[in-house]
Amino acid sequence: MNEKELKEEIKALDQKASTNKLVWRQLTDSDWETLKSWWAAWPDWPVPPAKDFLPQDGKGGIMIEKDKRPIVAGFLYQTNSKGILLEWIISDPDYRDADRDTAVEMLISQAEQISINMGYKYMFTIGRNPDLTKKHEKLGWSVDKKPSYEIAKVISGPGSKGYKPNNK
Repeated sequence: MNEKELKEEIKALDQKASTNKLVWRQLTDSDWETLKSWWAAWPDWPVPPAKDFLPQDGKGGIMIEKDKRPIVAGFLYQTNSKGILLEWIISDPDYRDADRDTAVEMLISQAEQISINMGYKYMFTIGRNPDLTKKHEKLGWSVDKKPSYEIAKVISGPGSKGYKPNNK
């Protein structure tokens, strides 16, 4: 999907979203407890090890909401290359309105537009959820059909192997 097609897709999603009263906003500190409850509610879903593992201490992303009810969120990890990562997409497991798919697609498309505006050329994400993968494909993303794994390690501070507070 080229930039012109992306803008057309975003415009179509915006029209659909405005009909459904979906809006996007920047994540805030007050979203943290909501996000933690969503991660805890989804079985077999990875949970970030801590708030400071996420961009801007949990505020480096966007939230899609309807009538001020949070629906879906995702985080943008900026890099020192022309690539940016869209990660930790999570949704309210109890939200089952007909516009749920539109909200997720709006999150992805809005993240793309924000990234373009920040000067990025490429986006990358890691995922294994089939529904989320299909939404990315629908929006023109290339999907590797081989499974991959999220691999993380706390390398310093509390929780790390070999960590010794105050060098004791």
